[in-house]
Amino acid sequence: MTTPIEPGVILRDRYKIRRIIGQGGMGSIYLAEDIRLEGRQCALKEVQHESSLPEDTLQQAREQFLREAQILARLDHPNLPKVSDFFSEENREYLVMDFVPGEDLRTLMVEARRKKTFLGEREVLGWSVQLTDALDYMHRQDPPILHRDIKPSNLKLTPSGLIKLVDFGLVKLLASEEMTITILQGRGTALYTPLEQYGGDTGHTDVRSDIYAFGATLYHLLTNTAPVEARERFLRPESLVPPRQINPDLSVRTERAILWALNLHPDERPQNIEEFRQGLVGRVNPVTQPRQPLPKPSLADLVGTPVDRLLVAFAILMLIVSFLVTMLY
Repeated sequence: MTTPIEPGVILRDRYKIRRIIGQGGMGSIYLAEDIRLEGRQCALKEVQHESSLPEDTLQQAREQFLREAQILARLDHPNLPKVSDFFSEENREYLVMDFVPGEDLRTLMVEARRKKTFLGEREVLGWSVQLTDALDYMHRQDPPILHRDIKPSNLKLTPSGLIKLVDFGLVKLLASEEMTITILQGRGTALYTPLEQYGGDTGHTDVRSDIYAFGATLYHLLTNTAPVEARERFLRPESLVPPRQINPDLSVRTERAILWALNLHPDERPQNIEEFRQGLVGRVNPVTQPRQPLPKPSLADLVGTPVDRLLVAFAILMLIVSFLVTMLY
């Protein structure tokens, strides 16, 4: 665990540390004040390298941080915090991002569980549409960008109702000609991590890895129950309880989409985020256009083509004739 920076310290003659708002094995996230722009608050994501690493490996890690920071600084999407600066100080790297007010979805889920209820399906699907927009934007970058740590605590709901996908500490650039070192990447959070992401090896992850984490996040939010880790499911495939067995009010469609995303093999998941969105909500926004129940099929729907209908009508006619003949004789 790295030693956190004390409140009041000013970094780069500009960012005054107020307090820690998150902490992990490789560094902390700080709430800071931008003293050049009065009233502006920002979040500083810190990455501290192991001092025991060889110098050439440290240099590679610093260069990778610089490449990723430059890419992140170019991102501009309403559901992503804006990266405004990056710098190094005393063997630590920093990303400066917009501070996102509001509560994270894990907090809201825990509160619902305390009240012995569930977050509303319609509400969660509305948040999901926003998240699909953000991921679609990231995955369409050149090269595509993976978040690699989607989970309820990394999704913040702002007072205006906007969802923000925060914490880019595990971001990975999908550049086929370039091997990405794992010093900065970490392994994600086990509950939401697909098998191909275990061990910190980023060579086999792609957009479908984010889709798995998205599905695991929805499972947790809608059932108040943590999803079974992928490696345990690999050993015991029956260990994942279907969501509707925990929350019977969930729709069949939502359950089916979540389980689709949670397939252990990437080829059996949605192949892109738009495909997952279609499976989850179709072409509607569940906040403004709630999904309507499917109409009961008519006889015409069941029999299909006009020829099928003619055959059915003929069969019914023959039954009527047979009944009349039986009654007369």
